Amino acid sequence: MTLTADQKRRRAQQDYNGGLGLCPARQLLETISSKWVTLVMLALADGSLRHSELRRHVAGASQKMLTSTLRSLERDGLVSRTVTSSVPVRTDYQLTPVGRSLLDVVYRLKGWAEDNMDDVAHARMAYDRGRLTRVE
Repeated sequence: MTLTADQKRRRAQQDYNGGLGLCPARQLLETISSKWVTLVMLALADGSLRHSELRRHVAGASQKMLTSTLRSLERDGLVSRTVTSSVPVRTDYQLTPVGRSLLDVVYRLKGWAEDNMDDVAHARMAYDRGRLTRVE
């Protein structure tokens, strides 16, 4: 069966997009690009913290979101969890060496956001104003 150029393009696009979902690098980028991951890593930069301490450091994160984020980071080998038998049981989280190696990138991203937040805020306001005048 002979395919048209359009059919070949569509098939190639489907194959390409289908493969991206399985790409390990893409899956890791999806994980580490979460705002909660960034905030948890920054909170753990100075050393280990308990879950309750992390909740105080990562304002706005629900217990469920924090737990989910920590599990994801632990699964990816970026965070380690240590459980100490005591009453109550103590659970501490800390960055692994691989997690620490990602901190430079996180710090640069945080610095870029801080350096450019005013420009981004102005761009958002200008964009929103333009959309309001077009809708009317």
